[in-house]
Amino acid sequence: MANKQQGFFSHQTLEKNIGWMIIASILVVSFAGLVQIVPLFFQHSTTQPVAGVEPYSPLRLMGRDVYIREGCVGCHSQQVRLLAAEVQRYGSYSLASESVFDHPFLWGSKRTGPDLARVGERYSDDWHRIHLRNPRQVVPESNMPAYPWLEKTVITGQNVDQRMRALRALGVPYTDEEIAAAPKAIEGKTEEDALVAYLQGLGVGVRKAQQAKKAEEAKKAEEARKAAQPAPAATQPAASGG
Repeated sequence: MANKQQGFFSHQTLEKNIGWMIIASILVVSFAGLVQIVPLFFQHSTTQPVAGVEPYSPLRLMGRDVYIREGCVGCHSQQVRLLAAEVQRYGSYSLASESVFDHPFLWGSKRTGPDLARVGERYSDDWHRIHLRNPRQVVPESNMPAYPWLEKTVITGQNVDQRMRALRALGVPYTDEEIAAAPKAIEGKTEEDALVAYLQGLGVGVRKAQQAKKAEEAKKAEEARKAAQPAPAATQPAASGG
């Protein structure tokens, strides 16, 4: 029996022409990617900051730049995934709305060290300083390099105001007053001060907002429980004997 003639737009055409197969694959993948990605630019859950997230202070902003420059993002992620083990270890899973003020975002893709998305206020400032100067002093098995020069490098005079203006052009709501006061806020501070401030703020605002929300919900539940309780019955006076 003779084979039926296949039209041009058929699987047979794609299977026999690698060029058309590549073009068709690119078109399909591109369309699927656009369908998934484009709506995210218009969802409040990805474009509006979650409760507790605020723009970085000048000192924390400078610390974030030190964090990027020193390659910390290459060994530490800032993204707690939707896995029970991660939530139990690091805290609540990360949301896209936590990173709306991050340019670029620092979710990371590798964990030589632990995730840092919720590290803020888990340790003292002194612990972080010792850890940066000599990691083995507080974590004997650590393979993290030491950063002793951060303690002596002063950031006074760096262009923090220009950085804040650039971020404002990208949508971070810095005011003129905040930008004007920024150089004074980092005066006399070292890169170590800035990096510690950055680390100590990671996840703190979100954690406190979640705790406040839970406390408010518990308060409302208690008030509702009390309101639902029946009022105590009034006691009748005992009848006097004749």
